[in-house]
Amino acid sequence: MLNITIKKTLLYSLLTFFLLIPLIVWADDSWDKSIIRELPSVLEMHRKFVSIRNVASVHEDMYRNVEFVKPKFEKLGFNVQLLKSSTLPVFFAEKIVDEEARTILFYLHLDGQAVNPANWDQENPFVPMLKKQDDKGSWITIDWQDINKKIDLDWRMFGRASADDKDPITMMLSALKLLQDAGTAPAYNVKIILDLQEEAGSQDFLSTLEKYKKYYAADYMIIMDGPAHSSNKPTITFGCRGIAWFSMTVYGAKLPQHSGHYGNYAPNPVFAMSHLLASMKNEQGRVTIEGYYDDIEIDREIRTVLENVPDNEIEIRRGLGIKKADDVGNSYQEALQYPSLNVRHIETSWKGPGVKTIIPESISAHIDVRLVAETDGARQIEKIRRHIEEQGYLVLDREPTDTERLLRSKIVRFDGHSGINAFRTDMNTPIGQHLISQLTSAYGERPVTIRTMGGTVPIVPAINTLKIPAVIVPMVNIDNNQHNPNENLRIGNLIQGIKMSMVILSMQMD
Repeated sequence: MLNITIKKTLLYSLLTFFLLIPLIVWADDSWDKSIIRELPSVLEMHRKFVSIRNVASVHEDMYRNVEFVKPKFEKLGFNVQLLKSSTLPVFFAEKIVDEEARTILFYLHLDGQAVNPANWDQENPFVPMLKKQDDKGSWITIDWQDINKKIDLDWRMFGRASADDKDPITMMLSALKLLQDAGTAPAYNVKIILDLQEEAGSQDFLSTLEKYKKYYAADYMIIMDGPAHSSNKPTITFGCRGIAWFSMTVYGAKLPQHSGHYGNYAPNPVFAMSHLLASMKNEQGRVTIEGYYDDIEIDREIRTVLENVPDNEIEIRRGLGIKKADDVGNSYQEALQYPSLNVRHIETSWKGPGVKTIIPESISAHIDVRLVAETDGARQIEKIRRHIEEQGYLVLDREPTDTERLLRSKIVRFDGHSGINAFRTDMNTPIGQHLISQLTSAYGERPVTIRTMGGTVPIVPAINTLKIPAVIVPMVNIDNNQHNPNENLRIGNLIQGIKMSMVILSMQMD
């Protein structure tokens, strides 16, 4: 009897599995066809969207962006509110399908980086251009009417915020509309935040965390920002590095001195700074400050996750133009698991045009520290300050007095900022497993899963305050030139992002 029951159960399971396969394939095939059918209208909508200037410092432009997206979300059944903040409001949209169901909070941002039109290969960065590559690899403009013909996946839309971060908003709106047209509602409650000041530090959103905590309450959070893996395969990122920073100034004589009169007599602070910096990092690129890499362990399970990311180390180095990488990790992905120490700018007291034969009075180094989940910004800054003291320096938070200059030959002014800590979500958390499972089913292969990305998102304090497991689902092409001239969006990534959004919105939650 038991064997018969097992056989019946197994037969039922197999029948269910094979019957469902055509339905899954049909659904995906149907979605693909729907996306391609709607693509010209989606591109036209995105063209209009990108045409609206969105530098956060110009509040009138940001309100114009709000006016563009607000009716679109409302037409899709969302309740939209503008939540007051200390600066610009936070755009908040909510769609409750079932009070008892799970809730996912999606975070995107409406603003973009400032532009210098002179550095762009088009007259106006806010007048989107459609381009394709010629045989020589140069980008040439094509007529917008061509979107009504056969669209090439490698065509690109060039314009500020075409990728970062208006594209994910267009993807989300398009996915919601396609599902609505098919008579399908999201599989859970959906909350959406559009941050109007992300590129300026998210002061608006971060200032509202306590006041609107109930609004933001959710089971999980999905951040739709940043580029996908270079393979352009669906990508899930489970964390990002944080950032702290500091400046330090080393002093010589009180005033710049003639190098002929005082060379070999007045100390040049440039050499003192060079020795101090060299004490912090060895020639192999590893930080030598005591305890800098404490608590970071790369065990076999973590290393397997890192090795499964389809990076090509040779291509990465070729692209960077370097023979050898720093010896911090065994690969690019492993290097991202450790805090960094980067000198981003050095300046002497002479800032005028030309070269002068002087001994500068001071030299300043401006340094950023990328943090990982195991490292706290304040602790890392304190380790660095303590290391400078161990090199024999008097460390001050102000300019030295004349008396201090006469009493101490080694003086540093140190200005440290603990910045924004990193976050990392356990890859085995339910939201991660659901995303991996659903995207694997939709695309026939496991998505690229990245433990930690190198950049920093300013809303990490929100993740830590709201205590919501968060993952990043980046969708735009990695070579989109975000924050730089000639920002662009690859059409193939737009298509894939719409489908990924449909898969995520249809994801059944436990």
